[in-house]
Amino acid sequence: MQTLMDVATLKDRLDGADTTGPGTVLLDVRWALGDPHGREQYRAGHLPGAVFVDLASELAGPADPSRGRHPLPPLEQFQASVRSWGVRSGDVLVAYDDSGNLAAARLWWMLRNAGFPEVYLLDGGLAAWRGAGFDLESGERQAEPGDVVLSGGAMPVIDAGQAASWAGQGLLLDARAGERYRGEFEPVDPRAGHIPGAVSAPTTGNVGAEGRFLPPAALRDRFTGLGVRADVPTAVYCGSGVTAAHEIAALEIAGFPAALYPGSFSEWSNKPSNPVATGDAPYAEGAAAD
Repeated sequence: MQTLMDVATLKDRLDGADTTGPGTVLLDVRWALGDPHGREQYRAGHLPGAVFVDLASELAGPADPSRGRHPLPPLEQFQASVRSWGVRSGDVLVAYDDSGNLAAARLWWMLRNAGFPEVYLLDGGLAAWRGAGFDLESGERQAEPGDVVLSGGAMPVIDAGQAASWAGQGLLLDARAGERYRGEFEPVDPRAGHIPGAVSAPTTGNVGAEGRFLPPAALRDRFTGLGVRADVPTAVYCGSGVTAAHEIAALEIAGFPAALYPGSFSEWSNKPSNPVATGDAPYAEGAAAD
């Protein structure tokens, strides 16, 4: 499957839309940690025809210490949300945001996991669309309800028990910023550090200065340098399972499959018996249960 669609391809697709063929649904996932103003930013300017997707309420269930800050919602709830965006079977879906796809990748992963066959990330997101000189639309788009039927379990996942032993059988990547991995700074979760055995692989290393994903060869070099191999099972976590999806998209572009730990560090760090390591090595001194 292709992971990305560039803005020129999307513009051509929208300009040449055939009303008898598959529809193209644009999904705006404007969200960032600590910024509750995504909907207002969407209303101020978005791709023409795009529908707003609320990450906190539509792409996650209520925060739960035993499941993390952004647990995956039940399939039935997610299907109802996707239908409310106007999605029908056979549509082509393109998700984007204004932060290098760090939020949009969560939706991309969830749709893939739900068995949707054709979903893309808009490479470079809103910035790339603006940079190409294409028009924006303001206000809020209300879609006619769709009828899509979703399934589940199409993407690999691991749980906390598997994360605890994953480094012994494969490679566990931590997609958070390096200072959070090292335990120098933790803005939201109860303990600072990382899951013992995990390798630091911040999502910021997946994109270039303009917010577009690095070319496949560059991503492949990056991940092989971190220990990713075709014959080594790879899993990814972050703070709450959002930006880890971005890493999985980057790994896919590079040609590597990877599993997601949905609860991520927000789930792991809430259980006192789970050990937490600090420092810049997978098994640094300080790995101990609190």
